[in-house]
Amino acid sequence: MKEYGYLLLTIVTLFGITLAGAIFSPTFEEQKSFLELFFFSGAILFIFSALVIFASIGFRSFAIYGAIFLAAVMGIYGIEGALLFTAMTYFVWGSIFAMQVLLFYHHLKTATDWFKARYTFKSFYYEYRVFYPMLWVAYIFLEFIPSILYREDFLKFVPSRVVEEMRVVLEGRR
Repeated sequence: MKEYGYLLLTIVTLFGITLAGAIFSPTFEEQKSFLELFFFSGAILFIFSALVIFASIGFRSFAIYGAIFLAAVMGIYGIEGALLFTAMTYFVWGSIFAMQVLLFYHHLKTATDWFKARYTFKSFYYEYRVFYPMLWVAYIFLEFIPSILYREDFLKFVPSRVVEEMRVVLEGRR
């Protein structure tokens, strides 16, 4: 934990020195250069943070691709484009994952095969935690609202049951 404290202190210090240079520079051109460096450093930190987060939660194959694409989007469209790219990636990937979880919850063989081919229990559980809100969004739009519209009984969704069953399916295959 101590090494992360030193890393955080180093990053904050570098940003502080750069921002101080932007504030206390004698000419407008120097202020502008320091401010550009400050924002560029923030953009690089954002891209690197996304890379580390993707890699640490198990998306190693996607992490470098995502970081390169995020850098390209940020270079073309700025930070707003990068945030939109990040949000849309979360939404699309989370929707696919949530639909597959709901199909698995209803014991479809194709969904079970899909998870067996792509996940270990550890990687599934990471994604489960990351996309937990999307599970409920998918449940509301795919189960709850249609059951109200068609006046049918809706099926109760218990996410903890998915984890228990997935543990048996994914760890039992070894």
